[in-house]
This record gives sequence, C-alpha cells and structure tokens, in this order.
Amino acid sequence: MSTPGMLAVTMQPQPDLPPAQFHEWYNNEHGPTRLRIPHIFGNGLRYRAADGQQPEFLAAYDVTRMSHLETETYTTLRANRSAREAATIGQVDVTRHFWDLVSETKSPLFLPVEQLTDDEAAGLVLVVVELGLKDHPDAEAELLKWYGEEHVGMLSKVPGWLRTRLFKTSVLDTRGGAKTVYYGLHDYAKENGLGGEEHKASMATPWRVKVTDNYATLQGRRIWSLFYLFGPAPRDLSSLSELPAATSSFQSADAKTKTTNLDKSPVIESFVTIPSDGLVIPYRLEGNPDPKAPVIAFCNSLLTSMHMWDGFVSILKTQRPQYKILRYDSRGRHAPATLEMHADDLAGVLDALRIPRLAALVGVSMGGATALRFALRHGPRVDKFVACDFNAASSAANTGAWKERIALAESTATLDDGKTEVPGIQKLAGQTVQRWFHPSTSPETVRWMTDMVAANDVEGFRYGCQALWDYDMKEEMRRCAVSGLLAVGEGDGKGALVKAMDGFRGNLGEKGAELAVVPETGHLPMAENPQAFWDKVQGFL
Repeated sequence: MSTPGMLAVTMQPQPDLPPAQFHEWYNNEHGPTRLRIPHIFGNGLRYRAADGQQPEFLAAYDVTRMSHLETETYTTLRANRSAREAATIGQVDVTRHFWDLVSETKSPLFLPVEQLTDDEAAGLVLVVVELGLKDHPDAEAELLKWYGEEHVGMLSKVPGWLRTRLFKTSVLDTRGGAKTVYYGLHDYAKENGLGGEEHKASMATPWRVKVTDNYATLQGRRIWSLFYLFGPAPRDLSSLSELPAATSSFQSADAKTKTTNLDKSPVIESFVTIPSDGLVIPYRLEGNPDPKAPVIAFCNSLLTSMHMWDGFVSILKTQRPQYKILRYDSRGRHAPATLEMHADDLAGVLDALRIPRLAALVGVSMGGATALRFALRHGPRVDKFVACDFNAASSAANTGAWKERIALAESTATLDDGKTEVPGIQKLAGQTVQRWFHPSTSPETVRWMTDMVAANDVEGFRYGCQALWDYDMKEEMRRCAVSGLLAVGEGDGKGALVKAMDGFRGNLGEKGAELAVVPETGHLPMAENPQAFWDKVQGFL
C-alpha cells in the first residue's frame, strides 16, 4: 500500500511578476483546485521564508497516498492548465518535491493547522532540515536510530515545539534514479525557543556529532512562516483588489469560477461542494477585501437566486464598506431537503471559505427560516440575524399550497390567452410574482423577478418546497442565544404575515425580537424597494 506523504513546492517569482498577480493566481485558482480533491490532498499551506533565503515561498500539501499523484485525477490538473496559469507559472522558478512520510511525533498541544482560524495559524513556524546519506552501509539505519531515540525527544523540550515529521525522497522519484534524502519538518508555535538553550542542546550531543560525522550530511536548513491556508474554494479578495481591471478578469474552463476587479470592486464567483452528498453550491464573495473584514451572508428565498439581493447589496456596500459580503444559491435538484440541511449547507460554505463566524446573516422566506434555523443550530457562528417574511412553523394549509405549486411547475400550462402552451414553471413564475409583490412595485422589477423565477430548475423547486413543510421552531426559538430582527413587507399575504410574525416575535430568546414592517412592499421587500428595506434594518446592521 502506498504511504502518505507530502507534495512540497518551492517558488521564486521572477522580478517582473507583480506580487498580487502571483498570489491571486495561486490562492484563487491553483490551490483551491487541488483542495477540491480531498481524497488526495488533506490540506494546502503557504509559507514565506523567515530566514532571508531564496526561494521565498513554499507550498506544502499533505497527501493521503503518494500513489494518488500518479493517477489521472491529479495528472490532468497539470495537463489542463488554464492559459492564465501557464502564463503566470512561466514567470516563477518552481521546484516540486515528493516526500514519503517515515514517522511523526506530536505535542499534546498540537492541532492540525486546517482546524485553526486564519489568525491562529498565521505566523506558525516550520523548520525544514535536509539530510543526505553518506556512503556507508549503515548510514540509513544509524540516522533513523538517532532520530527516533534521541533527537525528537530533545526537540520536544524546546518551548513552542508542536510536531516533528520525518520524510524521505518518495519512491515516485527514487525508482527513477534519485538518491534518498531525509527531510525533518519541525512545527513550532509563533513564540518559540528556536535558538534557545534547549534547542542548542539538541544540536550538540555526542550522538548527533557521530551521526553527522559518519552517516549523514546536513544539506540544507530553512525556516518558514505560515501566511496562508487554502480551502476548497477561492476567497482571496485582497490580492484580487490590487490587480488592474484588465488582468483581474478570469473564467475557469468550466465557467464555474470567475474573478473581476472592475471599478476597484473585487468579486469572486465560484462554488463549494458539500462533503456529505456532493451537492454543488454556487456563491459570490465581494465587498471589503481585507482578510479580517467582518462578513455578512445572505440566504435567498425559494424560486429565486442570489441575485435577488443585487439592489440591496449595492446599498450595503456603499453604506457599510467595512463588510465582506457572501451570497450563495440554496440547495436544489439533489434530494428532499430540510431546514436543518439548509442550515448545514451554509455552515459547509463557511468552512470551505474559512469563515469562522458571521457578523450577520440575512434571509427571506425560505432563507428567513434558514437564518433562524442556522442561529439555533450553529449559534456560535453568527453574531446576529435578520429573518424576513417567513413563518416559524409550517401549516397544513401551506403544505397543501406548495404541493399544488409543484404540480403546476411539473406540468405543461396554457397562458391566459388560452392558446400558448409553456412549461408550468413559467406560468407559476407569473402567478407567484403577482402574489408576492405589492401593487406599487415597478414593472421593471416585476419582469426581472419573473424571469428569475421562471429560470428555476423544476426538480430543485420540488425538493426545495419539501423543506417548507413539517417544521416548527416556535418553542426552540425561546432558547436562541443570538439576537435577531424580524422584518416583513407590509402587504405580504395582504397583511396576514405581518400579524403572524408579530405573533411569534416574542418567542425569540429572553427578550423577543423587534418587528420591522417595510411599507408598500410584499413578500420580498429587499428586492421590491431596497432603500425602504435598508431604512428599516440599517440600525440593526
């Protein structure tokens, strides 16, 4: 069976390559593409030299089985490089290393880096020591004996030591004639005792002197500082924001990932694959490019896309420029859904983007119910939420109405002229938007939303509807520790939903929630009149 190991890549950008171009390509294309193959790559870490030497950058990937690097799944990544990747990597001096894992020793304080937040991980230290074997029949055995019986134990006494792993040149290389070289990788906390008394003692034992005199040669020692962790989804707005508009625009071959920085407004559109069932969820990340910027996320309603928030997000970006903004399309087409699944999907998107906590979550209709369910199920991951135009519990009448709408969507319908036959989802779109919107809503907005609803996948609509029956959160709301604001369009359900939400708003937490009523709007107030909706929620946000 093939051993676990590491793919380590050292890189030195050529002087003419702008740093932002180098980092944006690596962080938003190269790295995430590999982390989307979790059965091969367990993580992806980027280090910068902390010793003043070159190459200046190191990328390290833990590999589950080194034999995976010979499979078509991996080799096609290099064979099918994008034009941008080929052009960029042509301006970087690259050396790739394949290492098989020999041994690992960990401190009780060690945590896998990918489980840390970006703030916790940034600045962790990696020392890489390269040891060549001398021409002696016992060289390898003597090196391993000293390493395992003395050296690691002494290193473990150095303040800040977290882990030592010993690797050797992979069989992927040695069977081609490469010599076996050993690599000691030592992980340390940001504050550590490198160069201190304990560390000096580990380097000056008689046994170490014997090994280096007779069996092994120190061929190199590098010190690296961790500065970036990949996830399986691009998120680096910071580097993207530094690129000229002309070089910021990128689209992957499958058109699922796009980046732009038009008008100094960086945008990443890509996708997350949910590990539990392989569901692909598109998302859009924009706003403040600072990696530490607080994040507001949005959950759209059933039958709409993330673009239902376009007008409101435009206002938010102007009025609250400190926020990074995340939108995504909710679950559809895959399987019968529940509100719990919708809430967990959002958690999965946050994990992929390495967002530990949201400053706020805003949702409407099914998205409003999802926002409440997320606050109940993943409370430590959100500071506050705004839940709009939804019910805290389903009803038999609503379930029946959803089933009727599913039947219409799956049928072939005749328009009001009595002649024209159209897909049922198209007729449903007209009926739905007419019911949703206030009579004062502009015709342009009505057409925009009708087209958005008509573009829905029918199977996805059926599955999405099933999340909206047989649920009741009214009692559980009382235990909610996250502050929330409830909002509703004045004319939603001809005023019936205003009364319903006023009836359960007192259930939220110990003090209940305020109810913001948006005048002259219906079911989607933030889409019908973004400014009026902003006027009602800006104080809470």
